[in-house]
Amino acid sequence: MQKNWEIIKNWGFGAIPILKLRESLMKDSLFNKNYLILTLSSCLLATLGLIINSSAVIIGAMIIAPLMLPLRGISFATLEGDFLLLKRSFIAIISGTFLSIFCAFIVGITLIIPELNSEILARTEPTLIDLLIALIAGGISGYAKIRPEVGDAIPGTAIAVALMPPLCVVGLCLSQGKWDMGSGAMLLYLTNLLGINLACILVYILAGYAKSNEVARTLSWGVSLILIGLLAIPLAISFSKLIGQAKIHHSIQQILVNRSLSNPDEVKVFNLGINWNKKPPIVMVKVRSSRSINPDEVKLIEQLLKDELKQPFEIIFEVTPTTVVKSSMNE
Repeated sequence: MQKNWEIIKNWGFGAIPILKLRESLMKDSLFNKNYLILTLSSCLLATLGLIINSSAVIIGAMIIAPLMLPLRGISFATLEGDFLLLKRSFIAIISGTFLSIFCAFIVGITLIIPELNSEILARTEPTLIDLLIALIAGGISGYAKIRPEVGDAIPGTAIAVALMPPLCVVGLCLSQGKWDMGSGAMLLYLTNLLGINLACILVYILAGYAKSNEVARTLSWGVSLILIGLLAIPLAISFSKLIGQAKIHHSIQQILVNRSLSNPDEVKVFNLGINWNKKPPIVMVKVRSSRSINPDEVKLIEQLLKDELKQPFEIIFEVTPTTVVKSSMNE
């Protein structure tokens, strides 16, 4: 076992010297004017991008968000027992977290938000997939830190793991009184934090920064594994819930298209969405139709869905009138 560890430790990924790495991490973890300005700027951009449902603006906010920098410092500090670096990194992370939530909260109560759109809702139900993304992106981020020549990968990992947008969603949801959605976004943020932390620790170990006796006496990686294990429970439940919702979505679409709407030549379904936050869930159906759809027909469809899927749904049709026009030769 000791021999295998020596092989891993001496492999080292071609990493930079430990003192140089520590010095760089100390700079990255400093809560100074630059960190403050970048945090607030990225938060404002991400919050406004979420409100207007613009993925381009949100991506821009992800690139300039500095939260990833001190997080790598926490990983190294816990592994090496460096209290000064741990304190500095922790202050930067906690300060950036609360500042971002507060900033998004102020924007949320200042501006009129018509509804929680798809960009916001997408960050309120994290799954195991998000944990895997955080682990992979965190590993790449840690590797880029010990290998400066691949530092160009940092913007990509920042976009992939997305630390800032979930915090902004927390603030926006709290400003609208959506506590359950805010807790979901906070779970996503914590998932990303712990996933990145564990991945960076593993990269640092493989890079040879921790001696075998240091790994034996530190509980940092063990604690990270336990916390991620605890997070995996709600993430797995959420993942299972999303799979179930996807199956129901498909079933509703099949029922509408093949069984409930008479004469498919007259009525064509071109879009279907389900708002699962309502009780019962609301099914929005957009159709093109050459005839009108009356309330009695909608009621029959609701009963059919209840009988088939064993739960009630409210159906709302948005009908776009169409006119069939043929040439006189076909009359």
